[in-house]
Amino acid sequence: MGGPTVRTVATDVQIVVDCADPHGLADWWAEALGWQVEPQDESVIRGAVAAGAATEEETSTHRGALVWRSGAALRSPDPGRPRVLFQLVPEAKTVKNRVHLDLHVGEDRREPEVARLVAAGATELHRASQGPFSWVTLADPEGNEFCVA
Repeated sequence: MGGPTVRTVATDVQIVVDCADPHGLADWWAEALGWQVEPQDESVIRGAVAAGAATEEETSTHRGALVWRSGAALRSPDPGRPRVLFQLVPEAKTVKNRVHLDLHVGEDRREPEVARLVAAGATELHRASQGPFSWVTLADPEGNEFCVA
């Protein structure tokens, strides 16, 4: 009766982090990962507001540039890595993340990397190991957990 089932498969993945300060947190993670914050085109933003497709309340100024208030994104310098979007939400983080990032730096670089991230504003939460694997769980400046392994 029916034809073959057509299955749609995602061709790209984006990681979204809910937060109170998308632009500040994007800056922090860009520094932590060595990635770049995606530029936002001020002329597009101004045009959307002028055309009535957006309001002034939907914009903000960050580091002297007009940006969309609701989000900021990062891209890796290496192709094929997922984009990370920091998205404004009204509620504060209240419980442990169900999904988190793991930063794999290797055993010999783990302690210097943890020290660098803590000096940049992360908080060390705990250390753990399983068999030959060990990691340090940290929280970013808004409390989002991540691991350094």
